[in-house]
Amino acid sequence: MIIVPMSLPKTGVLESHQIMSAMETPKTGSSSTALHALRGVLVLGADGKAMATNGIALQPAVARCILAAWHEARRRQRKVFPAETPDGAPIVVVALPAADATVLVAMERDSRDALFEFVGAVDFAADILAHFLTNPFEALSVVDRQGIVRYMSPVHERFFGLPPGGGTGRHATEVIENSRLHHVVASGKAEIGLLHEMRAITRVVSRHPIRNRHGDIVGAIGQIMFKGPEQLQALSAELSKLKSEVAYYRRELSDLRNRSYGLDQILGNSPAMQRLKQQIVKLAPLDVPVLLTGESGTGKELAAHAIHKLSPRRDDTLVMVNAAALPATLVESELFGYEAGSFTGAERKGRKGKIEQADGGSLFFDEVGDMPADVQVKLLRVLQDGNFQRVGGNELRHSNFRLISASNRDFEAMIANGSFRLDLFYRIGGVTIRMPSLRERIEDIAQLAELALRQFAERHRQRPKKLSDAACEFLQNQRWPGNVRQLMHTVERAAIFCESEVVVPADFGIIDADPAELPPMLSDGAGHAALALTGAAPRASLRVSNAVEQVEEQLIRQAMARLQGNKKRVAAELGISRSYLYKRLAQIGLGAATGSALS
Repeated sequence: MIIVPMSLPKTGVLESHQIMSAMETPKTGSSSTALHALRGVLVLGADGKAMATNGIALQPAVARCILAAWHEARRRQRKVFPAETPDGAPIVVVALPAADATVLVAMERDSRDALFEFVGAVDFAADILAHFLTNPFEALSVVDRQGIVRYMSPVHERFFGLPPGGGTGRHATEVIENSRLHHVVASGKAEIGLLHEMRAITRVVSRHPIRNRHGDIVGAIGQIMFKGPEQLQALSAELSKLKSEVAYYRRELSDLRNRSYGLDQILGNSPAMQRLKQQIVKLAPLDVPVLLTGESGTGKELAAHAIHKLSPRRDDTLVMVNAAALPATLVESELFGYEAGSFTGAERKGRKGKIEQADGGSLFFDEVGDMPADVQVKLLRVLQDGNFQRVGGNELRHSNFRLISASNRDFEAMIANGSFRLDLFYRIGGVTIRMPSLRERIEDIAQLAELALRQFAERHRQRPKKLSDAACEFLQNQRWPGNVRQLMHTVERAAIFCESEVVVPADFGIIDADPAELPPMLSDGAGHAALALTGAAPRASLRVSNAVEQVEEQLIRQAMARLQGNKKRVAAELGISRSYLYKRLAQIGLGAATGSALS
């Protein structure tokens, strides 16, 4: 229905044919019987009295209903409002106020009609409709079933340089450059997200056919979705980025859910490990601070996770802090958090610190023995009562957490020389658990080595390799200053260079020893390695240097044979320089024999 503006006389009453001509579509010339039956017009004067009626408004009872609804709508400042006829038929009324008169256009609707429900439920329905007509991203261009423009939003008129109403009554192709609205009307198929070039500017648009309640196409509308394809590309890039991040966090969440940090993750059935597990089981349910001591690589982090998982706090978070890595300038913000705007670069909403994040859960301080002195003082205050303040804030906050600390340092010596506070030690060391070194649990080496081979194979999608008895005995004869961590890395390295399905002693190369105790390239137990490789009997007079030379010679001979004299690969596999390899080949009499080998 098109409402054609009409001038109202300052006096007198509009004739019914004038009202109906205002309701007619310009192309039809007259209204049909059905139009009279479904629509009506009621014109009110400045005094609020009826000046003219037509259509369904000719019925006095219907006119009274429309007037009653109008008085309520005017009080609520509504220009589109619902009403009902005396027999309960729903009506939607549009009010068109003029200087000295008001035109009320009424339309009968179905009781479940979407427009009737929308107008009846929303007081500001007219404002929403106005938004869709004027907003640049929802503004409409409307054509009828003949492709004639019936309405164009003001923003579109300005874009095409048209005066208000300048496109109305003209074919879409005459008004809108490269328009396809008439094709959409003809085909009845929507076109969404297509590029439309208008006045040398590309837009992303959508076109939709409009159907009446009988399913007949009555027109089409066109809208701008994006002002240019660049916006769509940017949106697509942002969406791809978000999808990638979601996939990453899903994998991380899956790993966290599937990762077990309980006692099952602490491998070993040696007496030392059985004693450790018993201590963890007894200690975990008690809400006391725990200090884990022992050499580097003994699994202190796994023990901390096991204590947390077996404690009443298992459903809350275990927050990890590397005390040695805390920068002195940011230690307060990292531990206690900060309020918004506390310093340059601070997040707008502020941020929780590690201590606040651990509220209700556990706080794991790794390498606590390496904590700077000023950090020790600040931590001590929190451990006393759990109270703290964020950086830049005045509010006193509280965090209820269980402290689990770990260190490989000698606290007695540190306390004696003043590098660690005695009062802090008493706070963190309520109960101390010593993690056994790998030398104290050599029975577990075979199980740990098999685990390393299995994990390596899973990561690289290979068949797991086996560990020979000789290789197992070789590993058990090492000192392992790096403990389990060093063992796992050593076994993985052997799996890389092993040419068969079974790992043998020669695949391990020379295992680095503790530099604090032994010379470079010397491994404790080198004599045992020499015996394993040469079959010689142990001798009390065997010198360390001779044992190392025997091990090197056997490893070089086996690698040269296995790699067919490729010196470059031999040097890479053994972890030595080619110049040193050439020197050793000459010493053992293989230099001339391999002179034609690959270098």
